[in-house]
Amino acid sequence: MTQDSPQALSDPGPSRSKTRRRELLAFLALAFGIWPIVAVGVVGGYGFLVWMYQIVFGPPGPPGG
Repeated sequence: MTQDSPQALSDPGPSRSKTRRRELLAFLALAFGIWPIVAVGVVGGYGFLVWMYQIVFGPPGPPGG
C-alpha cells in the first residue's frame, strides 16, 4: 500500500485547474448543447408517432361523429 506525501495532497497544482475547466466546458456543452437537442428530438419523435397513429387509425373521438 502506497501513501502520497502530505505535500502532494495539499498542493492542487495546475492539473486541478485544468480538470475544473474541462468539467465546466463539458457541463456547458451538455446543458446548452446536447440535452436541448435530445429533448427536442424526443418531443418531436413522440409527436411524429402520434401523427402517424392518427393517420392510420383516425383522430380521437367518437366514431362517425
